[in-house]
Amino acid sequence: MSTARTRLVLALGATAVAALTLAGCASSDPLEGDTDNSAEPSESSTIVIGSQAYYSNEIIAEIYAQALEGAGFEVERKFNIGQRDAYIPSLEDGSIDLFPEYTGNLLQFFDPETTATTSEEVYAALPDALPDGLTVLDQSPATDQDSYNVTAAFAEENNLVSIGDLAGIDGLVLGGAPELEDREYGPRGLKEVYGVTVGFDATADTTVDELVAGSIQVANVYSADPRIETEDLVTLEDPEGLFLASNVVPIVSEDVADEVADVINAVSAALTPEGLVALNVQSTVDKRSSDDIAAEWLAANDLG
Repeated sequence: MSTARTRLVLALGATAVAALTLAGCASSDPLEGDTDNSAEPSESSTIVIGSQAYYSNEIIAEIYAQALEGAGFEVERKFNIGQRDAYIPSLEDGSIDLFPEYTGNLLQFFDPETTATTSEEVYAALPDALPDGLTVLDQSPATDQDSYNVTAAFAEENNLVSIGDLAGIDGLVLGGAPELEDREYGPRGLKEVYGVTVGFDATADTTVDELVAGSIQVANVYSADPRIETEDLVTLEDPEGLFLASNVVPIVSEDVADEVADVINAVSAALTPEGLVALNVQSTVDKRSSDDIAAEWLAANDLG
């Protein structure tokens, strides 16, 4: 019984008949409240958002989180999880609801034999490749995909423009995350697609440093990494499509997809390739937190 009704009962003398009448009236209030708030996020559901152990991915996840909170959702963050082998099971078992992903690499994870290469082809192939219970929302114009890079000096010395120009150069060592060694676009793919033979060094977080120091000659660097510019690297062209197009895309549980789609699709539409690089610069160069970067970006794009 509400406080207001209790006061009313006390004022009228709180007769038994009046109390019963009031109790009967009170039983209809929650139903009226549910009707009035039917368009609001469910109070009982919390959207769990994950991110990779990658600063750029965490920034996007934080943008998702703050945008949903601004729309009235309860959000739980599970960031810095790792790579796909670590977090995909959590999406499949429902312990994570929403995750920023990259179309090409995500498609190859579930369909290693895919022949899709363009942005449109890759995005169209994703729904059928994903496990039951998972789907994707709108892809973003922003891309953050694997690319092969060399130093500007090495490119000039060897007249390098595309990946195929590496063929015939002896002693090449490719550096990247440990899992690159077994990826379709790793050493095996370089040999099969471009006839390029390389050794491999699992350089992980020190990849660019090792490239600049000359310990490796070719580096796998994400295309939105600001160090491509700040360290004067040259991204080798990929005319044969060794790397699939990889646009930023939210992967989401079908249970909450409709509920969050409007908010997250608006974020995706506003995130551009140049904008993503700028966000990454704020993290790596300006040393700003993901929280502050996300809040400022949302405000600047009228999404906060």
